[in-house]
Amino acid sequence: MVVLWGGFATNFVWSLVLILRNRSGGQFAGEPGVNPMRASHETGATLQDFDPRENPLIFAQRIAPSVLLKNYFFAALAGVVWYFQFFFYSLGQTKMGKYDFSSWTLHMASIIIFATLWGLALKEWKGTSLRTKSLVTLGLTLLIGSTLVVGYGNYLKAAGDTAAALVQR
Repeated sequence: MVVLWGGFATNFVWSLVLILRNRSGGQFAGEPGVNPMRASHETGATLQDFDPRENPLIFAQRIAPSVLLKNYFFAALAGVVWYFQFFFYSLGQTKMGKYDFSSWTLHMASIIIFATLWGLALKEWKGTSLRTKSLVTLGLTLLIGSTLVVGYGNYLKAAGDTAAALVQR
C-alpha cells in the first residue's frame, strides 16, 4: 500500500482542486448540479437524448439516496478490484521465474484487452464512427499479437534452456 500513496495523494489533491473550483462538493450528498454524464436523478440511467433546455427542472432535483448508495458501492467495488489486480499480479509474477521481466507487459496488455472487450460486450462503443471502431480493432489486434509474441518468445527460451540442460548431461 505504501507504493500506492503517491498516486493516491496526487489524485486526491487534484480531485479537491476540481471540487472546490466547480463548487460541486454537495453533489456527494445528492444535491443538484451540472451532470456531465446526463444521468437520471431517479434511476441513474444515462439519458441518451436528454436536452437540459427541454427540461431545466431536472437540474433542481436531488439524486435519489438509493442511486447514491449504488454509486458509492460500485465505486468502492471498483477500488477493491483495482487493488486486487496488483495483489494477484504479484502472485503470478513470482511464478514466472527468470521470465518475470515480461510480466508487466503481459499484465498491462491483459488489462487493456479485457477492458476493451468488456466495453464491446456492454456496447460502450455503440454509436462511434467506423474509424474509431477500426482503430479499436487494430489496437486489440496489435495487443493480442504482441502478447502472443512475448509468450512464444518465453516458450522458445524455456525450450532452449531445457535442451541445453539435456545436452550438458
